[in-house]
Amino acid sequence: MFGGLGILAGSVRSWACIPLSIRLHDGLQAAREWKDAAVSSSSHVIQMVEDAYQAALTFGDCLLLLDRYFLTVPALEKLKTLNSSGTAHMEIITKAKKSCTAYEKPGPRKPGRGRPPKKGAAVRLKELFTSQKEQFQDAEIELYGKKESIRYYCIDLLWGQKLYQELRFVLVEMDGIQSILVSTSLALEPLSVIRLYSYRFRIECTFRELKQQVGAFCYHFWSKHMPKLSYYQKKEEPSPLERVENEKSRRKVLETVRAIEMHMALSCIAMGILQSVSIRFAGEFHPGQIRYQRTPSRGRMSEAAVMHYLRKHFFRLLGKQPELCITQIIQEQQDESGTYWGSRAS
Repeated sequence: MFGGLGILAGSVRSWACIPLSIRLHDGLQAAREWKDAAVSSSSHVIQMVEDAYQAALTFGDCLLLLDRYFLTVPALEKLKTLNSSGTAHMEIITKAKKSCTAYEKPGPRKPGRGRPPKKGAAVRLKELFTSQKEQFQDAEIELYGKKESIRYYCIDLLWGQKLYQELRFVLVEMDGIQSILVSTSLALEPLSVIRLYSYRFRIECTFRELKQQVGAFCYHFWSKHMPKLSYYQKKEEPSPLERVENEKSRRKVLETVRAIEMHMALSCIAMGILQSVSIRFAGEFHPGQIRYQRTPSRGRMSEAAVMHYLRKHFFRLLGKQPELCITQIIQEQQDESGTYWGSRAS
């Protein structure tokens, strides 16, 4: 399981999610005890929060947009620990499952012995769409590039078994679809939470472009030392990596994993360059000037259009910039006839 992290850049109407990192977060647990195996002992949920906070130390205070899979007690506990120990501050905006249950704040302590209650009555968030129907507010908001009419209701409740952290829940209805959004920040306005969560669409677009344009997931690094997987393996059976006992085989497996992650890292760099060029020259070129498009895009050019342009004009552009290091390297690899040395140019 890959875990990817990116930062939104550009303008509101044409966001780009520039990838910062992507690496294997799950599937290598059995290799933790191997010699020289740099495998994290944390779950992929914790690793995602840690990676995001490392980026926040560079970029400053930030909001982390996650899907509903990451709304867990360990993730919130790790976030609280990082915020209290570092110089940056990070908040999470995510989505809750329809079966999510939260709790009201505890009432005044009753006289007598015993510790004070940590939570109040349980609240099934899905039922609020019916019980609090009259409290929903109507609003118009720009989502996914167009105006949408929505109904929303905001409430602050405690969440998390034995954690009971106060979170802001925003219940949204749009075109008959009900969603429950969650924010760890109680200062964010409900409409801001809704709008910010809609930006997650750009994250999914980046994964699509990584796959279709750059070919990031088209790697073929493999080794005969890699154990075979079984689709019919039972839970009580040892994982395939646990059956790898030979020291040489373990080293080859780790080398294969490193090759995969290095390929993904280089793909992220390539995608980031394409997106940065697209953002830098947004509005200066029309996509139709570069290639035919049945449906011309608005705002910045797509990554595919930038790739098409660079493939066609890359060497012409380098020729105009002889001082660039890459230009000098290419010229050094040419013989007198102007052809490349095959072994170096490949």
